[in-house]
Amino acid sequence: MKRQDFLKTVGLGATVLATEQRALFAQKSKSSRPNVILVITDDQGYGDLACHGHPVLKTPNLDRLHGQSVRLTNFHVAPTCSPTRAGLMTGRYCNRTGVWHTIMGRSLLRQDEVTMADVFAAAGYHTGIFGKWHLGDNYPFRPQDRGFHEALVHKGGGIGNIQDYWDNDYFDDGYFRNGKPEKFTGYCADVWFGEAMKFVEANKDRPFFCYLTSNTAHGPYLVDEKYSRPYKQNGIKSPLAEYYGMVTNIDDNMGQLMKKLDALGLSDDTILIFMTDNGATPVRRTTSEYNAGMRGWKGSEYDGGHRVPCFIRWPGGGLSGGRDIGRLTAHLDLLPSLIDLCGLKKPGRVKSDGRSLTPLFSRQGRSWPDRILVTDSQRVDYPIKWRKSAVMSDRWRLVNGKELYAIEEDPGQINDIAGRYPDVVRELRAAYEDWWKDISQDFDDYPAIIIGSENEPTARLTTHDIHGQVVWNQRQVLNGQHCDGFWAVEIAKDGKYAFTLRRWPEEANAPITGIVSGGKAVEATNARLKIADVDMTRLIGPEDRAITFTVPLKAGRTRLQAWFADGKDDGRSNGVYYVSVKRIP
Repeated sequence: MKRQDFLKTVGLGATVLATEQRALFAQKSKSSRPNVILVITDDQGYGDLACHGHPVLKTPNLDRLHGQSVRLTNFHVAPTCSPTRAGLMTGRYCNRTGVWHTIMGRSLLRQDEVTMADVFAAAGYHTGIFGKWHLGDNYPFRPQDRGFHEALVHKGGGIGNIQDYWDNDYFDDGYFRNGKPEKFTGYCADVWFGEAMKFVEANKDRPFFCYLTSNTAHGPYLVDEKYSRPYKQNGIKSPLAEYYGMVTNIDDNMGQLMKKLDALGLSDDTILIFMTDNGATPVRRTTSEYNAGMRGWKGSEYDGGHRVPCFIRWPGGGLSGGRDIGRLTAHLDLLPSLIDLCGLKKPGRVKSDGRSLTPLFSRQGRSWPDRILVTDSQRVDYPIKWRKSAVMSDRWRLVNGKELYAIEEDPGQINDIAGRYPDVVRELRAAYEDWWKDISQDFDDYPAIIIGSENEPTARLTTHDIHGQVVWNQRQVLNGQHCDGFWAVEIAKDGKYAFTLRRWPEEANAPITGIVSGGKAVEATNARLKIADVDMTRLIGPEDRAITFTVPLKAGRTRLQAWFADGKDDGRSNGVYYVSVKRIP
């Protein structure tokens, strides 16, 4: 079922019947429709918690939540940001949703995918996201296009990415509320948690789904000194002290969130989930740093890249008490599990790659069959078979199609025993082959940004989303770094379109050949636009802040390219970082 068909079928605000699995938990709960708060942090590894054995970090609030939760101790995600979020939101392998990178147009969640927010909204829940989305910043990929009634986010994959509000630095920044910029006071994570708590209080008398997704502890490693100072006093040097301080700030905010739920009387009937998006941050790539005995860090195909914490607390539904579940589970399982727990309508004919965990929650795990899951780290424009892959079962890890590890006996993945178990290697390789054939069917499709839609009258495109040589953060913009590529776009309607090309974002308000904040000037005498069968060039004046082209276009899919050229003999050109598009009525 397509996303639009699902929404049409169930209708926003539809009433749905509880499933049989839901009934098992409803008898323990005062509410048949529990609230859901899903917290996901950024680049915080499995070992970055005191309750998981970290010798330095102090995380008393998360430790308390750990003691109150059902814990998935063999829980896996993708090794990087956008792929994990795509799988989490859809319950489907990220590769089949069009998301296998964090940039290059490969972080755009295909338009027809049904999201977790769609499912909750269709069941009458009020939905909100606070923090990091990282699945597209233009229509139809924005969170407000994908089932969220309220969306307060930074843009891109992190604060300071190219499409984020210019010159954000984690403190007193500009973020985007339902697409409109708004200035905030305070530290980024404090803003996300604070606004999420306002959302919870405002919706305390109706069911809500809150997706609280902090950009911390992702680099750059910026945090108030009161959080980093104790670690520096303990001999930890920068930037690790700042990283630890960011985790401590997350812990403080989790404590405030749990207090708020207690104060509002919502703790018993709220499913509170805490997880992280991939393995530990690369700032810690030293053998002396704690990583819970695992091999690999963020981006790795080894367990250290994709095994993360997952705590699930729902006292009113019997999910409490500090119980471990050690079976192989994944982020793909959370949507089908929440559908069962909350009695939501399943999207019909959507192939779910996850499995509801309710049998494990209800202590029926002895009947839980073994399974095989795959994760990989592509980070390329077009996926490569076997690239940085792990085929997983409860007992085994097949890495890159050739290394085999018995994970329970060898959690550090030190001893490759592929030669001793050729039959196991063949079986897991065959499972991967089937998986690849299944998920690779739409790799040739480019998710397209729609321009000229009433849903986004002015589309502001950046080189974060071009297919080619990408410039993706503001530091690269300042340095005038070279980029070149194309945007996959869909023209919504026939008509005239205005394309405005900029070297600097609108809020910087600087000439194309000018300098901002100590950045580097670019030599540019000509601006060029190419779209469909149109190829146009205009001269750039010394004071021009932007160059606008007016182009007649037919509806349909095409490619958009834009350059600034210096006009010298070598004809050197650079891709335009910022392009605004508006249909002229």
